[in-house]
Amino acid sequence: MRDFPSSRSRIRERASWVATRIRTARHWCSRRRSASSPHPRAASSFSAFLGAQGGGNFACMPAITLDALLRTLKKTAAPPAAEPVYLLHGDEDVLKDEAIRALLDASVGPNRDFNLDVRFAPDLTPESFNALVNTPPMLAERRAVVIRAVEQLGKRKTKLRDEVVRYLAQPNPTTVLVLVVAAGEEPDADLVKASTSVLLEPLSAERVPRWLRHHATTLKVTLAPDAVDLLIAAVGNDLSTLARELEKLAALTGGATREVTAQDVTSLVGVRRGETVYDLVHAALERRAARAAQLVQPVLEQAGMSGVKIVSLLGTHLVGTSLARAERDRGANVARLPDIVFRQLLAVRPYGLRGYKEEAAHWSGWSAHWTGGELSRALRAALAADNALKTATVSDDRGIVTQLVLGFAALNKEAA
Repeated sequence: MRDFPSSRSRIRERASWVATRIRTARHWCSRRRSASSPHPRAASSFSAFLGAQGGGNFACMPAITLDALLRTLKKTAAPPAAEPVYLLHGDEDVLKDEAIRALLDASVGPNRDFNLDVRFAPDLTPESFNALVNTPPMLAERRAVVIRAVEQLGKRKTKLRDEVVRYLAQPNPTTVLVLVVAAGEEPDADLVKASTSVLLEPLSAERVPRWLRHHATTLKVTLAPDAVDLLIAAVGNDLSTLARELEKLAALTGGATREVTAQDVTSLVGVRRGETVYDLVHAALERRAARAAQLVQPVLEQAGMSGVKIVSLLGTHLVGTSLARAERDRGANVARLPDIVFRQLLAVRPYGLRGYKEEAAHWSGWSAHWTGGELSRALRAALAADNALKTATVSDDRGIVTQLVLGFAALNKEAA
């Protein structure tokens, strides 16, 4: 028979177990774990456990996403729809602007002309900050204050930071304060704990087409499916660049209800189907050097394109193809190779790629055209081209990139 512990022993064990998890949860808070951390599930599971056990709420909560913020604002129909303080941080500034628009719509709506102030943290003093957040709304229930460059609070104006932290402990219920941290900067831990933290990171490649169609509707533009595909193929997944191109297309339509086609994208953005930077990459990695060289000039003529961007993208796909080649050399089943590479991508989740399954399939196919040694030499050549583009006094982007992709064919000839 199993020897069950006594009732008192079970209570002591349970109390110790709960205390351990509370200490661990506090540890996660002190480490400022959020949805972007390597262990977001662990942090959220501790929060769920503590809520279920009646352990109370901790000041540190995981950051929410834009989708979660929009759902919350949509569900809360009656005012106040917004919390008193939000902290927007992460590397995707376009999504920060979308979050700000949603918060303003929920908090001040059409009254923003009289009830909205936008400031930069370096321009504020403790006195001016207090005046902003404590000014009563005009002919409305709430007003909004947006403060950008909040990451500079702790670097220059200690008194102002202290004043902000004091305010967050007891915020004005008639003011919605939105604090915005610049991309690439870590949010202040004290501000995270005292606010509703919203993490805005770059979208996965699979979500970019849906975002593009949605953002187009806000500009009263309807995109045909082929226009969506060509626009993303032309400029990639960078939301800022996509937003700029959409604004051009909106000006082209002039408010008309007609659908924007791939031909419109070609005429305005200056890119033709089959002449995108990804077409150049495909030709280069498939070792069709003549075609890759032909594409260098039309790709360089496209908006926002440069030799450094092309070489960087080539380097990324050379590394991916090297990964697939290494799996081949280890004896991986060729039929399963795309899935093997895809799982490795899921484990690392690198940014800047298109769909992981799509890239895994490409890398697996391209790896058949290369040996490991050839890929190593190609990577060294790409690094040399990158250095030349960045250090040359008079840079010849076309010549350097053309020489690089033609060199891929030379490597192939050497191997033969």
